[in-house]
Amino acid sequence: MDNRIRKVVIVGGGTAGWMSAAALSKVLVNDYCKIELVESQSIGTVGVGEATIPQIATFNGLLGIDEDEFVRETKGTFKLGIEFVDWGKKGDSYVHPFGVYGVPIESVPFHHYWLKMHQEGRFERLEDFSLACKAAKAGKFTRPQNIPDSPLSQINYAFQFDAGLYAKYLRKYAEQRGVVRTEGKVVQVHQRSEDGFIESIELDSGKKIEGDLFIDCSGFRGLLIEQTLKTGYENWSHWLPCDRAIAVPCTKQGAPEPYTRSTARDAGWQWRIPLQHRTGNGHVYSSNYMSDDQAADVLLSNLDGEPLADLNKLRFETGRRNKFWNKNVVAIGLSSGFIEPLESTSIHLIQSGIAKLIGLFPSRDFDQVGIDKYNEQSIYEIEAIRDFIVLHYKATQRDDTPFWNYCRTMSVPDTLQNKIDLFESSGRIYRENEELFSEPSWLAVMFGQRITPKSYHPIVDAYDSTALHKYLSGIADVIDRSVNTMSSHEDFIRKHCIADKP
Repeated sequence: MDNRIRKVVIVGGGTAGWMSAAALSKVLVNDYCKIELVESQSIGTVGVGEATIPQIATFNGLLGIDEDEFVRETKGTFKLGIEFVDWGKKGDSYVHPFGVYGVPIESVPFHHYWLKMHQEGRFERLEDFSLACKAAKAGKFTRPQNIPDSPLSQINYAFQFDAGLYAKYLRKYAEQRGVVRTEGKVVQVHQRSEDGFIESIELDSGKKIEGDLFIDCSGFRGLLIEQTLKTGYENWSHWLPCDRAIAVPCTKQGAPEPYTRSTARDAGWQWRIPLQHRTGNGHVYSSNYMSDDQAADVLLSNLDGEPLADLNKLRFETGRRNKFWNKNVVAIGLSSGFIEPLESTSIHLIQSGIAKLIGLFPSRDFDQVGIDKYNEQSIYEIEAIRDFIVLHYKATQRDDTPFWNYCRTMSVPDTLQNKIDLFESSGRIYRENEELFSEPSWLAVMFGQRITPKSYHPIVDAYDSTALHKYLSGIADVIDRSVNTMSSHEDFIRKHCIADKP
């Protein structure tokens, strides 16, 4: 008996919808099943997420996308990390790099050796031991080089791009592989009487679209997962109090930097994402501490250039669905939950949801064991990311506004507090169960925002301080010389992937 899925219906376009369509069209080959995406041009997409983390290269690799073509078509730039300004204290600045610090010695992480030297007053900046940090601030970029034992062989990078153009690019990819796009607004959802599974959606044109598996990419509305199936939502606003965002692009000024910037403001933070043709900007803030008009004034008064569009105003509630997969509906993207884009994780969560769906792809039996595993993995992943984002707000010494007073003194999840306590006591960081952010990421934020360990790994004292200083000085020198050999970010783009001018 052929029990395979015969029809996948994706409700909603945008980045989530077209990433889902592209990936499924790539793996469901040989007419395995039909894929139909329904979207309405009258319903806007959020589409403000323009920065990514390095894992997106895996997704593009799955699709077989040529990287230079992808960057050119999305008017993209390269990204070596994120600069955080005014987070620990006003006047502070640090970079969360993509990549490692230094070189481990005898299996003890490098930062413990640096901590010993730092406590002795020998080295001030941890960033001097990161190629990504140094290259980002110098405006340099190159892809990894085939040079053994060189920092240039370990370059880790992501992209900054126009999310609308990325969706358009993936739509073309998906339609070439048989995905059918249907224009229309969903006005009714029909469920099976016996078990509540969705059997079809009805459009404003009167057309009914039947399916076996439905993917909800309808954004914050959660048209299928919530409005129809009443799945429920876990609110995290007590840990992540920002609930509004305003976005606007502006004219670019000068060469695009190979990093995203996040600047803490009085009741939230502002992003700055340099693309080839413009700069993306947004202000994420808490409506409990700042009015919409005040937030707009803050954003507009801190742009590099002239605004290129009207303000795009968004309301959201941080948290997650109680289930990401309920009956025959899988929520992908904003319909599954929302964590503000402080560490550029929104597109990654779309990608990760798709990857887990492919790994646990069902038959028409919809085995509950596989559905439960999908939900278990999804919940673990988003809660680990949540903890990392909450860290940015908790780890601050700012007391200049009511918002920051709240963040500094709030209680946080035990899973996060345990990580902070361990680092404060001994400088140790442990990555739990393949969580997204690894030890260098936690180190960058905790040390960058003034959480200072009382001690370091005791094995470090097996090494003579003078010899250790010489060794670390050599590493810093190699990184400096490596950065000097790199081309400028602007020159690299001009040579490999410059976008066509409008």
